Amino acid sequence: MTAILADAISKEHDAGYGHPEQPARFDAAVRGVAGFGLTRFERRAASVDELALCHTRDYIRLVEREVKAGVGELSTGDAQVCERSYEVARCAAGTVMTAVDLVVSGTAGNAFAIVRPPGHHANADRGMGFCLFNNVAIGARWAQQKHGLGRVLIADWDVHHGNGTQDIFYEDGSVFFFSTHQSPWYPGTGAAHETGEGAGKGTTMNCPFLAGSGRAEILGAFEQKLGPAMRAFRPDLVMISAGFDSRLGDPLGKFRLRDEDFADLTRIVKEMADEYAGGRLVSVMEGGYDLEGLARGVGAHVTALKG
Repeated sequence: MTAILADAISKEHDAGYGHPEQPARFDAAVRGVAGFGLTRFERRAASVDELALCHTRDYIRLVEREVKAGVGELSTGDAQVCERSYEVARCAAGTVMTAVDLVVSGTAGNAFAIVRPPGHHANADRGMGFCLFNNVAIGARWAQQKHGLGRVLIADWDVHHGNGTQDIFYEDGSVFFFSTHQSPWYPGTGAAHETGEGAGKGTTMNCPFLAGSGRAEILGAFEQKLGPAMRAFRPDLVMISAGFDSRLGDPLGKFRLRDEDFADLTRIVKEMADEYAGGRLVSVMEGGYDLEGLARGVGAHVTALKG
């Protein structure tokens, strides 16, 4: 069974008129899975201690303080907020933690969490790129801390490099971060030579591609680079930073993936989860700013998750 988690509180984060990371993204993603039905679950806001699995307490306090003060953008950078953003971002992280609980407990075979704001640009002490807290990173740490899992793969096919996720785990060999992304492009990180440091050396793998890249380059990287790496790493849990801004026609990216490509990417990663992690797979929504494209991409992704 595939659990599909979506909490309408996501719509209460509003980055402002005309902003691409808009509440309608939640509705579009839910529309994409309309034929499957949503999983009922109890709303959960990540606590400060749980956020601190990946973020500094000073940064968490900064977000709470600045949001309550009514700022329009965090002082750390390009992350626009409203009066509800702190609570909504805590719930986004909490939803991903719930997805991990469902999968690791065996209640669900895999899961897809429709959350916003997205998270993969947020590092330990800085929100940026529309992101406040790093949902997928918190989910990975939760799996390790709460459930005792050892090794986690995070595969990120968003058109933008997940610099925050990379930073959080750059010196940690227990989490393997793999990313395909457009380069040069925001946020300017993710070069192929960025492979981790210290205990994390070799557990970061970046595959930057030029604008106009599509199926051949991106699926090729998943098959030819990530596949062999996982034979050595052998994750206990697989997670996806599922960004649909790598789809053809997205206003914030220049990749050319189509819906069938997202389905095939999902199958590739799902096979890795089946082979190494007992099928345990949790996917987390990141980018995707063409509303119809987001709905279609999410639909293809979840269809493949359900097998």
